[in-house]
Amino acid sequence: MNIGITGHQRLDDESAWPWVESALRSALSEVSSPLIGISSLAIGADQLFAKLVLARGGSLHVVLPFPDYIETFATGADRKRYQEILARASLVETLQASPSNQESFYAAGLRVVDRSDRLLAVWTGRKAAGLGGTGDIVSYATTIGRATLHIDPVRREVHHL
Repeated sequence: MNIGITGHQRLDDESAWPWVESALRSALSEVSSPLIGISSLAIGADQLFAKLVLARGGSLHVVLPFPDYIETFATGADRKRYQEILARASLVETLQASPSNQESFYAAGLRVVDRSDRLLAVWTGRKAAGLGGTGDIVSYATTIGRATLHIDPVRREVHHL
């Protein structure tokens, strides 16, 4: 089954990350094999999801928003973690750059949804801060009727949208 991810890079309450990890692990445990995780590998929810997919023995399909995506990662730990996960991907799809990074992020988010049978959304429930944010991708997924599991790190609740 193809499972996509959208989610926040950072949380106001950083102590919620272990709960998010547990919720993602639980959601992935219910997926039948073969498991294919679809992610753009942004820091935060995307990378956590990718690590859990790989740990479960699934394969990883990465959708990069544009060819120089690596340049959006801070040098050091963030970039290294991205490169390590990317190296383990079974498939890497690189989209053509749009006029702005935000448009490219939006296009990549739509592609993740389109390639997924189900979407996991680590989402606070707020509108997207910029085009292509989690709120925009969740809105698109629900508009097209994609099964979406909302993992709310604020209320620490999980429910279907």
